[in-house]
Amino acid sequence: MKFFLDTANLEDIKKYAAWGIVDGVTTNPSLIAKEGVSLEKRIKEIAKVVDGPISSEVISTKASGMIKEGREYAKWHKNIHVKLPMTPDGLIACKTLTEEGIKTNVTLIFSLGQALMAAKAGATLMSPFVGRLDDISDDGMALIADIVQAYDNYGFETEVLVASVRHPRHVMDAALIGADICTMPPKIFDQLATHPLTDSGIKKFLEDYKNSKK
Repeated sequence: MKFFLDTANLEDIKKYAAWGIVDGVTTNPSLIAKEGVSLEKRIKEIAKVVDGPISSEVISTKASGMIKEGREYAKWHKNIHVKLPMTPDGLIACKTLTEEGIKTNVTLIFSLGQALMAAKAGATLMSPFVGRLDDISDDGMALIADIVQAYDNYGFETEVLVASVRHPRHVMDAALIGADICTMPPKIFDQLATHPLTDSGIKKFLEDYKNSKK
């Protein structure tokens, strides 16, 4: 399973990219707004750090505007994936951009029906939001299991990108189910990399080594 960072903070991206495990980056208008920089500038900066898919989201709500934005984004770097909303207009834009050879990421997916439509429209990636489903007492990971099974049934090439990750369990469950990608905020990278028994084990080893030198 590929690990994507869900952030537009350049310092965080540099930090975790140095670990050697960041396969791509997802952004959205909210994350870009926090950084106080233009979308184009930040996306191009990210592309210099991470050699993998970088999702850049449109802000238009009509297909014509999405297509125009998507064509512009695609000029910025070969790794750009145009992030489109799961709406009828988003599907039109996805189909058009895909036919032009532009990679896409259909986002804000909350049902198997939407996931099937995104795949049929030719989406490169599709992003179901598990955390937001959990927030309303639905089962986000059950949706991932359904999507993975349905895609396998019909041989769809669209990759399943698990988004709205709230905790490490989401990541581990996604891996067990067989999702292609998990995108997560920086804090989840930290939580996955640490364990209290690892910390106590290191402390014990170092103490034993020091005592052996006395």
